[in-house]
Amino acid sequence: MIKIDLQTWNRKSLYEHFIKFTDPYFGVTVPIDVTKTYQISKKNDVSLFGLYLHACMKAINEVEAFKLRIVDNEPVQFETIHASPTIARKDKTFGFSFIEFSPELEVFLANLQGEKDRIENSEELFPPVNGLDCVHCSALPWLPFSGHKEPASGFMDSIPKLAFNGVETVGANKIQMNVAINVNHALVDGYHVHLFCKKFQHYLDS
Repeated sequence: MIKIDLQTWNRKSLYEHFIKFTDPYFGVTVPIDVTKTYQISKKNDVSLFGLYLHACMKAINEVEAFKLRIVDNEPVQFETIHASPTIARKDKTFGFSFIEFSPELEVFLANLQGEKDRIENSEELFPPVNGLDCVHCSALPWLPFSGHKEPASGFMDSIPKLAFNGVETVGANKIQMNVAINVNHALVDGYHVHLFCKKFQHYLDS
């Protein structure tokens, strides 16, 4: 974790402005093309959620603004950001997870499966490891949505929050998924969200 020098930071005035807001979060919902990822998932019998979450986390870790957090009223930057999605149990409750990020797909999917197994066999809400170096995310595969709001824990919450809806066919053969992105404006601007979406789409296509 690296502390940002606020006095030399080019976002100093923006940070000081938005940090005073009761709710400094802004959110957008963006359609993402998951056609190639969906086809790979079906062809290789691999979790679609695992594939697109890995692509998402690769993109997150390449956008500096998404690696910023607020600690003790000061901006800091983490070296690596991990995934913290909600994972459903068979009884329709869920638990929070902490999935260690790896650029290697096989390693990431193994980490995801480990958290799935832990949550299914536990009544605990929170994972043993639970820090700010993550993004909070959830999948709502049961319904399409064009807007979404995540709950925020309080004034100094600074973790980006994402939600993925169910995939749907658009036109003849395009498969699309809406992604809701909520970020703290003291740390992240619309341009950074654009960069994330561009990189996310790149990794989904590759």
